[in-house]
Amino acid sequence: MSWSCKKCTFVNPPSQISECEICFSSPPHPSSSSATSSSSSSPKWSCKSCTLFNSYKNPICHLCGTRNTVLSISSFNDINDIDDDSSVGSVFWPLRSCKRKAVDSLEDSVQPLVAKESKKAIDFVDFSEDFDQPLKAKDSKRAVDIFDSYEHFAKPLERVDSGKGVSSLKILSYNVWFREDLELEKRMKAIGDLVLMHSPDFICFQEVTRDIYDIFKLSTWWNVYHCSVSSEKAYSKAYYCMLLSKLPVKSFSAKSFSNSIMGRELCIAEVEDVGGKSFVVATSHLESPCPAPPKWDQMFSKERVEQANEALNILKRHPNVVFGGDMNWDDKKDGQYPLQDGWLDAWSVLRPNEAGWTYDTKSNQMLTGNRTLQKRLDRFVCRLRDFKISNIDMIGMDEIPGVSYNKEKKVRGEIKQLVCPVLPSDHYGLLLTLSSK
Repeated sequence: MSWSCKKCTFVNPPSQISECEICFSSPPHPSSSSATSSSSSSPKWSCKSCTLFNSYKNPICHLCGTRNTVLSISSFNDINDIDDDSSVGSVFWPLRSCKRKAVDSLEDSVQPLVAKESKKAIDFVDFSEDFDQPLKAKDSKRAVDIFDSYEHFAKPLERVDSGKGVSSLKILSYNVWFREDLELEKRMKAIGDLVLMHSPDFICFQEVTRDIYDIFKLSTWWNVYHCSVSSEKAYSKAYYCMLLSKLPVKSFSAKSFSNSIMGRELCIAEVEDVGGKSFVVATSHLESPCPAPPKWDQMFSKERVEQANEALNILKRHPNVVFGGDMNWDDKKDGQYPLQDGWLDAWSVLRPNEAGWTYDTKSNQMLTGNRTLQKRLDRFVCRLRDFKISNIDMIGMDEIPGVSYNKEKKVRGEIKQLVCPVLPSDHYGLLLTLSSK
């Protein structure tokens, strides 16, 4: 029997028994019918963008993230009654003040390491002296885990003081997946290992949350990069895009798309000098499809196409620019990506005979049991006068060793317990290499 999700109201098929396909919330239990009846009588507001009915306790739409402009959350006294839930849908909830207690000094946070890991502790202090905020005491174990992985790499990453002698560049784009209840720390550590392994000059991250930001900030590679997101901004939004650069940056900027109902924006890093040439890297997370009741047609294809054109119009004034990110692009529904004169799609040029699916429920065994979906959602499009694309690879396709999770799936009327591996993200990353002409 189909069931309606109590959070986002999505009607899930009978085969989807362990979690909601849209927000990953648990299905309602039969014994909770009285509670459901009670909650259904509570006041609700209809989202102006996707029409979902949300509780007045929640000022942000659970489905698409649009803020309720009619009533303020401050008019309700029971905001603290909102159930805490670790599902991905909770990233749309209003942010709350951090309850984690910070230690008084950096030395306090690494003191437990000194007895057995004195060398690691010294390296940790040296690498972390520029942190904006002191580390948390409970994060010392996390720091040890990161160092254990870091030891396998022969050479630490280094920040580049100048781009004048640079003849090639690596740019990484990765949607890190904001689902925080599925081995978040191990997944982010695996992404950090990929950063250490490939040593990209620029990183374009999408779906970064406050907790993901905190994990990355504790990583050994963090201080090698200039970051586009300040701590203040990192803690003020549910999730966002983030640019990182080894090379000195002339400016970071962000421009909100004029038609976005999800708060999507174009993030831009203008580099001071790369081999004597100007260079720009940009990233975005274009409008996401949200098929759900009552219309089932909220695919936002028109909005994505407009955002792609708007981004290229903003960026085309630069002679050398790389635009990479989660475009949420569906060639069947959205048509061909609207490449303007002088722009090229790196994957299509370098690997024309390969599908390039960065979201693939068949090859990514972590997504086993989900409905089949194979899309080239993530892309690099470039406009280059002084550089040329030389290579592009898909990364993050390997399972994290020794890590798995359990998932229920109804198969031919029978409930099956699936043991699925864990990968760094539900998306694969893209690594682009450029060289001078």
